[in-house]
Amino acid sequence: MEVSLHPHHPVVPSPSDPPSAFWVGPRYLAGDDGCLYERVADTLTRLGWANLTVVRGRREPDEAAEDRQVLRSTVLHISRDTLRWAQWVLADEPFLLGELPVAWQVSARTDVSSPLAAWSAYFTPGIPGEVLGDFLAALNNRHQPTAGSAGPELVLDALTTRGWLRDIDHPRSGAVDPMFTTCVSLGEVPPLIQDGDPRVLALAGDEAGPAGWQAWVEPALDARYLWAASFSAGVPQDLVAAFAASLASSAPVLRRVLPESTKDRLLRAPAD
Repeated sequence: MEVSLHPHHPVVPSPSDPPSAFWVGPRYLAGDDGCLYERVADTLTRLGWANLTVVRGRREPDEAAEDRQVLRSTVLHISRDTLRWAQWVLADEPFLLGELPVAWQVSARTDVSSPLAAWSAYFTPGIPGEVLGDFLAALNNRHQPTAGSAGPELVLDALTTRGWLRDIDHPRSGAVDPMFTTCVSLGEVPPLIQDGDPRVLALAGDEAGPAGWQAWVEPALDARYLWAASFSAGVPQDLVAAFAASLASSAPVLRRVLPESTKDRLLRAPAD
């Protein structure tokens, strides 16, 4: 027997239907909900940053637009003073960080006459958009995006005051979350991390360069990282501290998609 559907009779979810969204914590294990670009781009729009899409490709004479061969593309967001910018580079052949592709690259320069970034920070998919958004808001609110004199204790204090533990082997340069899945550490930066410090260009092959902060989530021993982040040596400590404070925040985040590797560790409450 066929039953007709009437649009004026809405379907009411059964009490037994599973919720479609959750408030979850801790946020550093919550993933990016599959919408990292949208969440960060919305934050940058609210901050008043302009955006443009750069498309690189090949087009033959008299070729239809739909036949154009697009080789690479990226979305660039620029602050009003043009001293800071953020690039969505996931579609632009980014390099790997912790075996994950870089999704967002954030950079800043000292003045508009310099074409080069004084520092850069890199973030892979999986990082909570709320954390990257707080980092960008702190960068936007900073009068000068490159100068800074605070020490690494500022970053460690942002974590330990929120319940994180100092690394037992490196208490002055690292901290871990209470479940020992997430690390924030000051040390040698990975290859290809761009920084304006001229000492980086003069290093010998076996010489360590200026230290920068790294952060990553390893859900289990030798498991694939959930996400990773890298800050070049020139990133001001207070900006890394803003990132760390948001990362360790106890405020829950809204999620519809939970990461497979960490969902069993998340506390959740229905948001419907």
